[in-house]
Amino acid sequence: MMASSYSAKEEDGHHSGSAAAGGPGAGKSRKPDNTAFKQQRLPAWQPILTAGTVLPAFFVIGLIFIPIGIGLFVTSNNIKEFEIDYTGDELSSPCYKCSHAYSWNDSCKCSVPFSLDQPFESNVFMYYGLSNFYQNHRRYVKSRDDSQLNGDKSSLTNPSKECDPYRMNDKKPIAPCGAIANSLFNDTLELYYIYPNGTKTFIPLVKKGIAWWTDKHVKFRNPAGNNDNLTITFKDTTKPVNWHKPVYELDPTDPDNNGFINEDFIVWMRTAALPTFRKLYRIIQKNKDNLTPTLPRGNYNLEIAYNYPVRSFDGRKRMILSTISWMGGKNPFLGIAYITVGSVCFFLGVVLLVIHHKYGNRSNNADIPN
Repeated sequence: MMASSYSAKEEDGHHSGSAAAGGPGAGKSRKPDNTAFKQQRLPAWQPILTAGTVLPAFFVIGLIFIPIGIGLFVTSNNIKEFEIDYTGDELSSPCYKCSHAYSWNDSCKCSVPFSLDQPFESNVFMYYGLSNFYQNHRRYVKSRDDSQLNGDKSSLTNPSKECDPYRMNDKKPIAPCGAIANSLFNDTLELYYIYPNGTKTFIPLVKKGIAWWTDKHVKFRNPAGNNDNLTITFKDTTKPVNWHKPVYELDPTDPDNNGFINEDFIVWMRTAALPTFRKLYRIIQKNKDNLTPTLPRGNYNLEIAYNYPVRSFDGRKRMILSTISWMGGKNPFLGIAYITVGSVCFFLGVVLLVIHHKYGNRSNNADIPN
């Protein structure tokens, strides 16, 4: 690549703008020192763009980006995904009654049948999805006490004021405090496979391993002390206003998944950036025999304990089943972006090559009069 460079000798640092010592203008001049740095005379590299440098760059970018984009797009399309909406707004929906007759005190149950047209291999990830839920609202994001969630005992009994108005209830500190914890997603989802003869079998769902390792082992901890009896640890606190049970009863059968280190709770506390989002709920692990699909094609039932209201904010609820690849979940955007950028660069390279071939020689052979 052709380039021009400029180099200046090091100046002696003479302050040409300053007046002589004791003179009338002493201390008043704002002119920078006469040095290469302050006068911007340091060596500089100024590339000169020519057809011989620009055209190969466009073609190289196009030839690299297009295959990468095709690979990403094909990989994304090979990921199997199934989504079912169980909000219950439609009269024909099995969850219509639960959606319109919701009560904070009673749990309503509904069952949504569906079928899979193709089998799901390897591990299958079950997500719950919410729409029109703005977890990125500034006051909502700030409404938490990270010290309390990290097991600090002083914050347990005296939560941060950022948690207001979900800081105290009945003159007792709320644990966990804040609007994020208060709005914890609490629908219960169970999946059943329906055999051709009409009998059904429960599909085991793994509830551990769904949270980030750093969240589980670093950011969230139960208060030190009576780890075997969280009832004593949280005795001076009260549950969040909208919760049906206190934090020490989130999973009483598993001490490693109870209290502040409950993985469903940890997943919810990592707020989403967009109003339509999904969060990992369970993992369906592949069968040990490796011969049958994790989810064979056929009929299924999704049984739901409908506890989470969304009609008040015109939201929607979904259940998503998905496999993953080396690039994560299904997302064709990255592949499309690579293909688009590569195609545009290749097209511009062709256009500029035609222009250069047609008009380049004319410019080079033009006679310039003296």
